[in-house]
Formats: sequence, C-alpha cells, structure tokens
Amino acid sequence: MTNSWKSLLASPAVFGAMLAMSTAAVAGERPGNLAIKEAENISQNKTMAQVTSVSQLSDVQPTDWAFQALQSLVERYGCIAGYPNGTYRGNRAMTRYEFAAGLNACLNRVNELIATATADLVNKQDLATLQRLQEEFTAELATLRGRVDTLEAKAAELEANQFSTTTKLQGQVVAVATGVLGGDRVNDVDVKDNNITLGARARVEFVTSFTGKDTLFTRIQSNNILNPDIGTPEGGLYFADEDGTNDAFLDALWYKFPLTESTEVIAIANAGAADDITSTVNIFDGDGAFGALSSFGTRNSIYYQMDGAGLGVTQQFGDAFSVSLGYLASSPNDPSSDNGLLNGPYGAIAQLTFKPSERFTIGLTYINAYNQELGTGSQRANPISFLKSQLAAPPDVTGEPEPVSVPFSSNSYGVQASLGLSDKFVLGGWVGYTNARNLSSEGGTVDRGELDIWNWAVTLGFPDLGKKGNLAGIIFGMEPKVTGSSINEIPKDKDTSYHIEAFYQYQVTDNITITPGVIWLTAPDHNSDNDDVVIGAVRTTFSF
Repeated sequence: MTNSWKSLLASPAVFGAMLAMSTAAVAGERPGNLAIKEAENISQNKTMAQVTSVSQLSDVQPTDWAFQALQSLVERYGCIAGYPNGTYRGNRAMTRYEFAAGLNACLNRVNELIATATADLVNKQDLATLQRLQEEFTAELATLRGRVDTLEAKAAELEANQFSTTTKLQGQVVAVATGVLGGDRVNDVDVKDNNITLGARARVEFVTSFTGKDTLFTRIQSNNILNPDIGTPEGGLYFADEDGTNDAFLDALWYKFPLTESTEVIAIANAGAADDITSTVNIFDGDGAFGALSSFGTRNSIYYQMDGAGLGVTQQFGDAFSVSLGYLASSPNDPSSDNGLLNGPYGAIAQLTFKPSERFTIGLTYINAYNQELGTGSQRANPISFLKSQLAAPPDVTGEPEPVSVPFSSNSYGVQASLGLSDKFVLGGWVGYTNARNLSSEGGTVDRGELDIWNWAVTLGFPDLGKKGNLAGIIFGMEPKVTGSSINEIPKDKDTSYHIEAFYQYQVTDNITITPGVIWLTAPDHNSDNDDVVIGAVRTTFSF
C-alpha cells in the first residue's frame, strides 16, 4: 500500500521533471550544446535557492504553458529552486545532473509527506467498506443517476424553449358570478331587479429584469365584470370595471429599481395605485384576485385617491422603518385645460411604515389630492360625482343640460395596523379621515365650504383555515361617511351604515382558488330609509 501511494505522490514530480526536459527540446537545444554547458549549469545550480511560491520567480507568467505544473511542484511539494536573481529560466536547456538533483529533491519531499500523513491513509478495511456500500446501494445510485439525467434533459429543454432570458410571462383569470341576494329599494333604485351575472377579468403580465434587482412590469387586461346597481357606491366589488367591455388594453406599466441598497424607486407610466408605492397594511389586499371581494374590504378608502402615472420612492431605515413618498396624476397625457401632469387630478402620498416584527405592522399615511374621490361610501362622500348628478348647467345647443363639475381638494389621514396573534389568526383594521373643500362656487351655484369624511374597519383573518393556502376573512366597518359639512348642497349623512363582509378563499390547487362570500350593507348610503342589501359573489381565480 505504501509503495502505491509513493508512486502516486511522486508522479507529479516526475511529470514536472519531464516537462522541464521537454522545454530544452522546445527551445531547440542540441545534445552537443548540453554537454558543453553541463559543467557551467552544475556550478550555477550550487547557487540556486529554494522557493516557496511560484510568484517569487520573476520570469514565470500565468500564461506560460507549463505554469500549472511548475506551480504544483513549488507550492504543493516544495522541490523547485530558483536562481539568486529571482529567475527560473524555464526555456534554458537542462542537464542530466540537474534532472537527477531535481527529481531527488522531489522524491525526498514526497517521502516526508508520506511519513507525516501515514495516519490519514486509507487502509484495506476502509476500501472494503466503501466497496460493500457501493454494492448495497447499487439500485439507489442507478435511480439517482437516472433522475440527474432526466433533470439535465428537462433543463436543456427549458433553456431551448424559454420565453425570454430576461422576461417572465405570467397571467391570471378572475371569473365571478355575482348578484343581489336581498334588498328592495335604495335611493329610488329597485335593487331586486338586479339579475345574477357572470363576468371575467383576464390579465397577461410580462415581468422583466435586466440586472436581477430591477423590475419592468407590463400588464394587458380585459374586464367585463360590472357592479350590481344598488343606488350607492357602497358595496362595490374591487374586481369590477366601470365600462364592462371585452376590449384588451395596457392596464399597468411601471419600472422599479434600487437607487441604493436602502432606496427603491418606481416610475409608473400607466394605471398606478397606492399599493404600487407603499404597503396598504392589510392581509386582505389581493388586488381583487385574492382576499377581500369588496373595494372597501381591500384597503383603507383614502388610498383610492392615488391613481395614474408618476413616481414613488421608498427609503428603508433599518429593518423596521420605511418612508414612502409618491405622486400620481390621473390625466398626465392630456394637454387640455385643468389636465396634464401638474394641473390635472393628482394624489400625493407620504407614509411611514413601522414593522418591528413579522407579525406586526403599522402604517401612518397622509394624502393630498386634487379632484380625486374615495370611490367607496355614500354618494355625498364622493362630492364631485354627487354634485354632477344633482346640478346641471343650462342646456347646450342640442337641448341637453351639461353636468356641472366642481373641483375639490382634500387632505386625508390614515392609520392602518395588522397584528398576527398566531400563525392562524390575524387582527387588523384602519381609520381614515378626509377633509375635502370645493375650490369653486360655479358662479354661485354651490356654496364654498368643507366636508369631514370618516371611514373605519376591523378585520379578522384566518390563514390556512382547513388547508394550507386557504384564507377566511371577516370585515366589519363603516364605509366613508360625511359627518360634517359647511356646503349646503351636500348635507351630512344622517345615519350610519355598516359594512359586514365574510369570505372563504379555498386553495383547490397551486393555480386555482375559489372564493365564495357575502357583503351585507345595513342602512345603505348611510340612510336608514333604505332597505338592507345583501350581495353574494363566487370568485374563481386561475393563475399561471
């Protein structure tokens, strides 16, 4: 056994010596020249010094064809000497005396290594054990080899047929059956006349990354889902669309990138929203495909004043604190009066998010907006739309009255929190306050004044209820309500309506979820003269 290991360890030294001899042949030295120079070389050899690193030899470069062999002999075995001036002269012819001296030095070094490493050598018993293990696990090794071959084949197929080296293609289809299950009349609207409907929202998304840290997001969407007509913005479904057509269009386009290790920037070209800029701190915010069914249950209503194109920046301060700033304009591409990036409807947000642990998050939010509405709550809580429906300018040339559009500015403040009391129970909620004032009296048609609008909610979430991936939720709250008004044309809401929502999101497969749920509105539109309304929905989400 020892003689075998000596042979194995000595082979690099012999190979290196052979390389050195072959160098002379490459250099074109003749045998006669070797004999003439032999005495001189032996004399020079007496003054050669041992080196411990190949970098000590100034005339040896990593590009030299024998560099690795020489490096191994020097640094692994320590049996190569250099000249006093720090050179090796690798292209000089070598005498037989030099060969003998170098080989002897390497063999001596190998013997030293063998003597010091004897205790670590593999013995016959170890080899027998390895052979027995190999025989016992022959089947397993063969199976493993087959799996590796299969994985390599699949990887090769994916590389050959991948959509793009920089872009991931993903998509989503949300199919919804919805209808009014209970209710009679709300604000002169016959709620019971609503029929059960079936609609779908389809999205194709391209997620591109150029550096591995940035994201270019492009989404094409078609949506024909409509809200039931119940005479009030309350109870609106988040995944519904105002137009309800089957036209496909560019729904979202943004680019997000890290400015520094703690600063992230997002540039939004189309259909931006508050959740693109910051966290809405709600476990039920699933963008209509998952979580809550209603717009009110998805997030604090003040967030809906953010819409359009613009810019967002999030600065992280450690692991617990972050500050998000953003500006979105609703009609940035419209050059007409009272539109554009700076003169049209906009929303500007500032939010401090505090997350001391994985289970607890709180957000403090401020939004300044112009000509933006909450989109939820009572008719009066959306004053631009309310006045447009209540007031009309003199008829135009066609004899039709022109709607009056009264501009509003607002300041909104919100507090959102989420607390995981356990892995399967999350308590959350929010409070939002909006102060809105009209900026025009429309020639004395409307009094100048202000509105105080409040909304709040308490949420109970039950992740993985019954099965991993499931989510059950209960939402109880008050959609936006005008609690105070100094505008005579917009009196405050006289009663209080409560929004009660329950849903159960069931994970059928990794790609399919089914979510049945109900929304119960007491005293809709914050008016006790209206009948309670119950809306039912069954949402099926396909993801790929």
